[in-house]
Amino acid sequence: MSNRTIKVGVVGTGALGQHHTRIYGELDEAELVGVYDVDQARAQSIATKNGTHAFATMDELADAVEAVSVVVPTDLHRDVAGQLIERDVHVLIEKPIATTTAEAEELVALAKAHHVIVQVGHVERFNPVLSYLEKAAKNPRFIEAHRLASYPPPREGLHPRGTEVSVILDLMIHDLEVILHLVGSKVKDIHAVGVPVLSPTEDIANVRLAFENGCVANVTASRVSPERMRKIRVFMEDTYISLDYQKQEGELYRKKGFAIDREDVPIEKGEPLANQLRAFVACVALRDQPVVSGEHGAEALTLAVDIIHRLREGAS
Repeated sequence: MSNRTIKVGVVGTGALGQHHTRIYGELDEAELVGVYDVDQARAQSIATKNGTHAFATMDELADAVEAVSVVVPTDLHRDVAGQLIERDVHVLIEKPIATTTAEAEELVALAKAHHVIVQVGHVERFNPVLSYLEKAAKNPRFIEAHRLASYPPPREGLHPRGTEVSVILDLMIHDLEVILHLVGSKVKDIHAVGVPVLSPTEDIANVRLAFENGCVANVTASRVSPERMRKIRVFMEDTYISLDYQKQEGELYRKKGFAIDREDVPIEKGEPLANQLRAFVACVALRDQPVVSGEHGAEALTLAVDIIHRLREGAS
């Protein structure tokens, strides 16, 4: 384990970037050098709140740090992360890695050429719920995931956060990445439906995935729901696990003879984003492989893009 403190920064100080900034400032293994945002007043406000510096340009920030969280709108990921990688800065790119598979492949290739680490911010992989699921969900046969959220609040002169892309890239991609990780098999068939409600792209979608190993997954995502929900249910032979990412709790049902036993799932609660940033800093210090590498992020994006294409072909 390295004891070296890593100099870090944040590009993008919006709704999520402010939390990256806060957490970096709390990590003993990181030194929060500063932040950058095109909205300089916002950057200065967040910097002041966290006792750090607001840089006038991204280049100045890049020269002062070893690693950066890229927390900007998805359609800017390729440009912003690419510039940082070209300056040999390690990056944590909020999910999805990019808007297109071509952009994702470019970022992965660029990172290899510059020998830098790219981690993609699929934060549920750092949720204590998933740590349990990885150990318990052996050979899943059916998976059901629901991710519901209310519509994001408006921003002056801008689309509400996240709505520059389909709900499949905005929310569902969390579950797609987790499911690919758990199943460990290639997708052989996709059935998808979805509709725009309040934005130009899909705001609600349902997808059924069939895998080559026989597993089936049913995934629903909505950003026009009055309630918030982040749940996953995994069915295996003789066992069923129901987990709540939000509450970090769950139940396990197991067949014993002709009866079904129920037990609470033992989960040690924690802040997933803090776990994710701590892991990123450790990867940079140790030059280690991230839990969700650029390649893994690109794989999840490829599936999400395939789903969007299938959905829109079916609607035309």
